Amino acid sequence: MSSSNPASGAHTFQVDLRGLVDLLSHHLYSSPRVYLRELMQNAVDAISARRALDPAAPTKITIRAGAEFSVTDTGVGLSEADVHTFLATIGRSSKRTADGELDGSGLAQARGDFIGQFGIGLLACFVVADEITVVSRSAKTPDAPVIEWRGSSDGRYTINTLPASAKPEPGTTVTLRPRADATEWTTPGRVLELARHYGSLLRHEVTVIDGGGTEIPVNPTPAPWAAAHGSPLARREALTAYCRSAFDFTPLDSIELDLPLVGLRGVAYVLPDAVPPSRQAGHRVHLKGMLVSDTAPELLPDWAFFVRCVVDADSLRPTASREGLYADETLAAVRDALGARIRDWLTGLSASDPALLHRFIGAHHLAVKSLARHDDELLRMLLPWLPFETTDGNVTLDEFARAHPVVLVARTVEEFRQVAPIAAAAGLGVVNGGYTYDRDLVHRLPEIRPGSSVADLDPGTVTAHLDAVSPDAELAAAAFLAIAREVIGRFDCDVVLRTFHPANAPALLLDNRDARHERARAQLADEADGLWADILGSLRSEVPRAQLVLNHLNPLVRRAAGIGHRELAVTAVEALYGQALLLTRRPLKSSESALLNRSFISLLDHAMLGHEPTAPHEES
Repeated sequence: MSSSNPASGAHTFQVDLRGLVDLLSHHLYSSPRVYLRELMQNAVDAISARRALDPAAPTKITIRAGAEFSVTDTGVGLSEADVHTFLATIGRSSKRTADGELDGSGLAQARGDFIGQFGIGLLACFVVADEITVVSRSAKTPDAPVIEWRGSSDGRYTINTLPASAKPEPGTTVTLRPRADATEWTTPGRVLELARHYGSLLRHEVTVIDGGGTEIPVNPTPAPWAAAHGSPLARREALTAYCRSAFDFTPLDSIELDLPLVGLRGVAYVLPDAVPPSRQAGHRVHLKGMLVSDTAPELLPDWAFFVRCVVDADSLRPTASREGLYADETLAAVRDALGARIRDWLTGLSASDPALLHRFIGAHHLAVKSLARHDDELLRMLLPWLPFETTDGNVTLDEFARAHPVVLVARTVEEFRQVAPIAAAAGLGVVNGGYTYDRDLVHRLPEIRPGSSVADLDPGTVTAHLDAVSPDAELAAAAFLAIAREVIGRFDCDVVLRTFHPANAPALLLDNRDARHERARAQLADEADGLWADILGSLRSEVPRAQLVLNHLNPLVRRAAGIGHRELAVTAVEALYGQALLLTRRPLKSSESALLNRSFISLLDHAMLGHEPTAPHEES
């Protein structure tokens, strides 16, 4: 700055203020509305500083809304030297000296008692106004003069001394007139909304005075976790009501959070419905009562996506914009501690409230499975409760293991769907391991339930439960089977005739992902040349072909086996193969889709033979 003389006069900032305002509005702050948060933070910090000097000092913040907007606090105030230092030196904090030590005012206050930086926070008001006026009286000396600072967005500022009557008591009033394009941000309705949004948990009294002079309290009640309640039920109801107000849902349960080492208290609310793990969490984080972020995913571990938190902390650090949390060791420790608290709640449910545990797992079993894979204690506690898709339906693993001493695990969803009807009819116990985490968890069942046996499902296991047909039936169907092997062989698939239950299943396609990958690799090797063909050829391995198993117990298959007309036999084979393909629910290749369409049209054509439409009768 060009001058710091105690006499009144005009001075200039040492930076391009217009460039700074552009930086603040377009790169640091997400919206002009943060001007009010910055002023409220400054007021809170000023009050904290004065309370360090005088613990009995008043603690009140008054916001006047309208065309002439102002924020008044009963804080420590500023001397003229402070004004030069803190309002004209960008980035200098009123809480420390340039050397990084606490200022020389005699404050014994630690840096942790303050939220923001006075100078940079005040300049944020230039986002909505071209002129800012600060009238302040220091509480450090009884006869401190009243100082007026007027700053302009063109980089000029003036400092004047006012009569003592201009501000009889210590404190600061910041006044601004919004620009024409920013008047909406200082209307009474908008100011009250923003004040409640940012300051509803502040520990000092905050009021908004509207255009008619009415005082409206911003934070009339403390946070529900900090308030006294008549009974545990009343406390629970208060926490639930706060969740409905803050997040607009009724929680499945409320988990109170308390970390005294960092001065953190709050609540984690369990969502009543499942949400995708990828959805960004909307945790509300307050620092000393001031809202810093309502989208703070870094507060909890990724696996805890089934809760929404609201917390108030003392020792977390905000980012430069005060719209997020600074990633440091403290935040990492807080995240781990909060994750442990949620995990303890989860493990305790099995003993304290099994009904709630059932409702929770019904909605959020994916989160529990994710956590149980890496947490042995949680695995032992909750694995028996987790539901899995099995040949007995959706049941818990504990229930399924009691009915099936040997638990077979299908590697993919499509493999499970291929064999589920046949395996169920044969009495085999198969679990669908194709979903996220399921296969790994099922294989850990013997750790929890000694004596249980778990193995991956092999197609040969299913084939062993398919009975061979009699030689006479095989001979009678030989011509049809030859046509079938010729037609289906183009898809690297064999055709066999067997008997199995259920009888209403005409065909079963036995295949696995590894076999399909090997066939795709072999096809690429045949089509490639040079070095790439040699590389693919070196990877060749013997993989069994897929099998289309026709069920001789099915009446439709028995009739098809006796077809003597080649064209109709081809159509029947293609239709049976297409139906077995659809039952696997895997994506179809273009050649398989063409086969389905062709067989459908051919069947319609055969069905309509002999039923040609007749010409309509002419009217007489």
